[in-house]
Parts: sequence; structure tokens; C-alpha cells
Amino acid sequence: MPHNRPLSRPIILGIVGDSASGKTTLAAGIAAILGEKRVTVLCSDDYHRLTRDERLEYDVTPLDPANNYIDILEQHLRLLRDGNPILKPVYDHRHGTFGRPAYVSPTDYIIVEGLLAYHTRPLRDRFDVKIFLDPEDNLRSEWKIRRDCAERGYTRHQAEAEMQRRRDDAARYIQPQRTYADIVIRFFNPDPEKEVDAAHLSVRHTLRPTLPHPDMTPILDAGGRAGYRLQLARDVDGKPVDVLDIMGDIDDRRARMVEDLFWSLIPEAHHLRDHDQLGHVIDERNQAIVSHPLALSQLLVAYHLVKAAMGHTVV
Repeated sequence: MPHNRPLSRPIILGIVGDSASGKTTLAAGIAAILGEKRVTVLCSDDYHRLTRDERLEYDVTPLDPANNYIDILEQHLRLLRDGNPILKPVYDHRHGTFGRPAYVSPTDYIIVEGLLAYHTRPLRDRFDVKIFLDPEDNLRSEWKIRRDCAERGYTRHQAEAEMQRRRDDAARYIQPQRTYADIVIRFFNPDPEKEVDAAHLSVRHTLRPTLPHPDMTPILDAGGRAGYRLQLARDVDGKPVDVLDIMGDIDDRRARMVEDLFWSLIPEAHHLRDHDQLGHVIDERNQAIVSHPLALSQLLVAYHLVKAAMGHTVV
């Protein structure tokens, strides 16, 4: 049953997934919804031990916990949760090197996005809401190549080689963290026979009972013909979960219905509402577009953060 007791400390969201799974895009939209002055976004990549050149020299990947200061990340999240500032390391993705540390003060909400934020029990215990991003592998691979070539100084050949080098560590260290998430978010192509653009990818939310999820029955029709459907299913571990699908072809009117429902369930945050902040993504042609499934995913997570701040938890 839900329990309500407003909290005076920062609310911490975790967004974990493999490289280029969409963590930064999801985090940016959530921060925009909640108000960027009220949100601090941390990237756990800042806690790498080695530069890019050193990793190549020693044949280790960023996904290996031994290449990350996990203990310092644990300490910093504890300090922020208790309302204290930190001096955060800074990793420069463009050059694969480290910059000057950054002074970070806690805000109302803290978003931690990265590769290993659920790797240890002390880390997992710091989060109020835990998200795991698990897009179809072919989508993530293309996103990674495009991002690494455009933003991180890789050639396509280098990006493909780096993905291959990371494959075993992804299976060993990243994917097992899925089991600790409250919500698993998976973007997918609804028709594998056809090429689909970023605006029309569908999304599946696996909703575990570790959070009090919103009642969406007023707008959901059992057949899913309206562009969304909610059903009871079994997770990969056999445990019962709710599964919410939002289809890439959902029209503007029905997407607005879902959006209106979420906002109606968090009246304490209605002043934050701004339609222009939702679902922004860069497509394959480097054009800014809006994705309804992404927008509604961002809003669902923001709903949970607002409820967590109000002390709305499962007990």
C-alpha cells in the first residue's frame, strides 16, 4: 500500500544502461520538466579511473568496475542525499581525458546517469527511483556509432571496434543491473521489416511493483488500438509485472490524453507543465524532432520523482 510523508532531502533518480542507450536524452527531458534550476544531473562516467588512451594500453573498458571509483561515487551520493556539496571529478568524453573537478551543491532532484550506478548495494540504496534503459541492440549500436563519430572524435571503424571490445563486459556488468530497476524502458522498432525514424519508435515500460505506479485504466483500452496498451505479464525472471506499451504511431490527440492524465495525477507539480519541453530528440538527419513515446516516458519518470518527494512509496 502507498505511504505519504513529504521528504526534506534531495530525491535521487538513477538512469542506467549500456553506452548510447539514451540515458542523456531521457535525463535532459526529465530535468526540463522539473525545472533545470531544481535538478542536478551527474554522469557516473566522471568517476572513471583511466583515460581513453590508458584503457587501450591496459586493455580494459569503461564498463569494468575496476576502471571506476565506485567507492567515491557511493560516498558522493551519500553526501548529496544528506544535503552536502561534493567536489566531483570531470571526464571529458570528447578527448577521453580528465578536466578540473566541479563543485556541486545538491538541488531538489538529482539525476545520476551512467553505466554502473546499480553495481553495489550501497549505490542502489541511494536511489529513490531506478530506471534501466534497454533499447533493441541494433538501435543502440547505430546510436552509439552516430554519437561517437559526431561528438567523441571516433571514426566509424573505431566506434565499431570499441563496441566489439565492450561486448563481454556489457553482458557481465551492465545487463545484470536490469534486475534492480523499478522501471525498464525499451525502445523498439514496431515493424522490423520496415525502417522507422526516431520519432516513431515504440516504447515498452516494464513496471515492477517496487514503485506505486499511476492508475492508467481511465485511458487505456484493452485492444491497444489507440496507440497504447497496459497488460499483466511475466518479466524475464518469471515475476509478474505490468507492461505499458506506447506505440510509435500514436496520434497527437491520444498522446495528449495520456499526458493530461499524468499531469492530473500530480497536481502539486502542475505549475511545471510546459508542452514544449517534452520528447525532444535528434533524428538520423541531425534534425530536432518530437517523439510522443519519449515524451510520455519522460513524464512518467518525472511523475515518480514528484511522488517520491511527497513521500509516496510502497510499504
